[in-house]
Amino acid sequence: MSLTAVTALSPHDLSASDLDPGAALAEIGKIAVTDLSAWTRAIDEGTYPATLLHRFADAGAFRLHLGEGHRLGAAIEGMSRISEVCTSSAFMAWCQNTLVWYLINSENAAAKAKYLAAAATGHVLGGTALSNPMKSFFGIETLKLKGTRVEGGYSVKGILPWVSNLGPGHFFGAIFALEGGEPVMALIDCADPAVTLKPCEPFLSMDGTGTYGVQVRDLFVPDDMVLAHEAMPFVKKMRAGFILLQAGMAIGLIRDCIAMMREVEGPLGHVNRFLDVQPDAMAETLAVLESEVNALAQTPLDTSPDYWRRVVAARLLAGEASVAAAHNAMLHCGARGYVRASRCQRRLREAYFVAIVTPATKQLKLMLEQLPA
Repeated sequence: MSLTAVTALSPHDLSASDLDPGAALAEIGKIAVTDLSAWTRAIDEGTYPATLLHRFADAGAFRLHLGEGHRLGAAIEGMSRISEVCTSSAFMAWCQNTLVWYLINSENAAAKAKYLAAAATGHVLGGTALSNPMKSFFGIETLKLKGTRVEGGYSVKGILPWVSNLGPGHFFGAIFALEGGEPVMALIDCADPAVTLKPCEPFLSMDGTGTYGVQVRDLFVPDDMVLAHEAMPFVKKMRAGFILLQAGMAIGLIRDCIAMMREVEGPLGHVNRFLDVQPDAMAETLAVLESEVNALAQTPLDTSPDYWRRVVAARLLAGEASVAAAHNAMLHCGARGYVRASRCQRRLREAYFVAIVTPATKQLKLMLEQLPA
């Protein structure tokens, strides 16, 4: 299907396409344990898996949260099944799902008509550049992109140090400060000559996630690529979904860490029983996390302070539990988990990413401190 044909589809067409969440999740899991398993080392070493992302898209991984009710829980579960095998890939799935989430919640009919179907079906891949804005809203940084209103749109410039799930033909959502007005949120096309992608220094993990520094030089952003002319109310509307979707990375990673702990019970259980954290205890923590995330995912557009506090607390638990699970999996596996080929050491590196990706553990604690009791 061509991009023109895809963009001719409406959100109703997509949600009415009889996508069976159960069947979609089963197919996502099947792709993860077969094709993705064979790619994990290459992805960890820097290969961007565009082909696999398209396969996940064909399975419905990026449109489970479309339609009435926003089945956010299904989208989270889809990412968790990917993360059981590779959290780097689950992060890319989060970037794509978040791009779709922006478009779902935008009130700009022109942007939705042009890009929502294409992003939801994976014909347009891309991500989210909200790390800097999320920090700026809490006084940690200032907005790095600046815009000026011009006829038919905005002129934007600035530099973003890290944006993921990008490539020459990809899109991402970004927020820029507006001279003489409120910040604006819009889509940016990486194929535009005014946009330059610069490779980043190698990371401890996540090198295969299409992460680049982005330089924007006097980019014209037309009105039909604007997600919200006033970014702050829009962010308040969609922020819970943005954060809850990240739980998919944590849940899948923790599941696999528990699995690794159980895998060595036979040969090492006689000595591992002296470790403070056992797999059953970690499974109880996971159950608490999943229960809370599933409950919160039922009402992602709730903007009440009590609900928002629960979302922030759940995301904090997701990061802390990821690090705890990976740490204890390494202790249980011992030397066999410490070799380069082991998935245990990869999980430890990926877990720290879950804890530091925006909003990071320290920012979440700051946010909880600033929220009313």
